[in-house]
Amino acid sequence: MSEWLVLTIAMAAACAVVLTIVIINNRKLPEDDDPSETPDVIEYMTMMIGVVYAIVLGLAIAGVWEARSAAQETVRQEAQALHEISARAEVYPVAVRERIRSDVDTYVRYVVEDEFPHMTDHGELSDKGTELMEKVRRSVTDYRPADDFEGQAYQPLVDQVGVADDARGARGQSAGDTMPGVVWFGLIIGALVTVGLIFTLQIRRTGKELLLAGLFSALIAFLLFLIWDFDAPFGRGIAATAAPFLDLFPQLNG
Repeated sequence: MSEWLVLTIAMAAACAVVLTIVIINNRKLPEDDDPSETPDVIEYMTMMIGVVYAIVLGLAIAGVWEARSAAQETVRQEAQALHEISARAEVYPVAVRERIRSDVDTYVRYVVEDEFPHMTDHGELSDKGTELMEKVRRSVTDYRPADDFEGQAYQPLVDQVGVADDARGARGQSAGDTMPGVVWFGLIIGALVTVGLIFTLQIRRTGKELLLAGLFSALIAFLLFLIWDFDAPFGRGIAATAAPFLDLFPQLNG
């Protein structure tokens, strides 16, 4: 069963139950019942809807910000692991060391110049980046240490390749949008309901009320935009960047 169908049934069932109870209660009320003796339910419902929606907005903002921070951390881990590979290859013969560092530099340059824009446009990693990472792996694992000193450096180098590849996979998982469609449905419907409640409170045309109504609506729009902007960690304005690669590989800045 589709999640949208389940959502529709649940919302319809909840409305039906509440409306049925209200209708039954109204039929049982005596003819001399005075509604003015009970609290105004409109103000209570308006307040509760605003509180609930504020909580939902806060959770959504926290979720997308955490996803964005996690994406930036995976970039840092990948860059650090590749930097360690270049540094630890110092113990190898010159030809081997230069081959490993050249493959690492080629991969990093491609990630910075081509793969980050590719993730922005397509929401996924590129096949060329995967091939270059595999080339780095082969450069490290295919070499047979000539002595114990090189042998002690071999396994840590292999481990760092695994760390870089794992961080790359995590970067790929963060490349697309992180918020499910059903969450966006709730946020947008909640915004419409929350802003629409302004018109149930007998708003007048005084300058202060119009200003507050406008500011409140603008605030809701800004928060939704903020969530949308953070929703794609590598795709929009406030996005995770390739800065860790450039910091650890300054020779590629030119």
